[in-house]
Amino acid sequence: MKKYILFFTVLVFVMGCGRSASQEKPLLAKIGNYELRLDEFEQEFKESSYARSDSLEARNDFLNSLVDRKLILQDAQGKGLDKEKNFLKMIERFWEQSLLKLALDEKTKEISGTVSVSDKEIEERYQMMFQAGQTDKPYEEMREQVKAEIKRAKGSKAINDWITELRKNAKVIVNYHLLK
Repeated sequence: MKKYILFFTVLVFVMGCGRSASQEKPLLAKIGNYELRLDEFEQEFKESSYARSDSLEARNDFLNSLVDRKLILQDAQGKGLDKEKNFLKMIERFWEQSLLKLALDEKTKEISGTVSVSDKEIEERYQMMFQAGQTDKPYEEMREQVKAEIKRAKGSKAINDWITELRKNAKVIVNYHLLK
């Protein structure tokens, strides 16, 4: 009896947690086994180049393009292309590149907030550039450019230091002798 009470309690809870029909946005299109809700369409449309000209014609064109893409994708999945080794390797590379870019962007943002450049550093760098013949412009014209270059160099050094620290704190074993 306790099992039945537990089962019905779980069933009522699960049914109560699901989206009710009144909460769902209207179904804009059903493309094979894919259902496109109006809110999903609106979000994708806003992120597309079609949104530059938000008109009924642009929306229709975007919807037709979306339908074509979904049909091509469903056909590819039906043929098993999504399970091929080359496809999975491409996904892995894309994932790694995206995550790497995100991590580096985050670290760069973090570092750029801490990098400072003193007036003395700017003046010294400008004098070195001037004496080496790298510029003949006056200090006032070059100040911001020199400051940006110093900031970039410090940021780059901080990124390299961070990577060095990651290597130092990780267990990395490389058999360089296998590289012939």
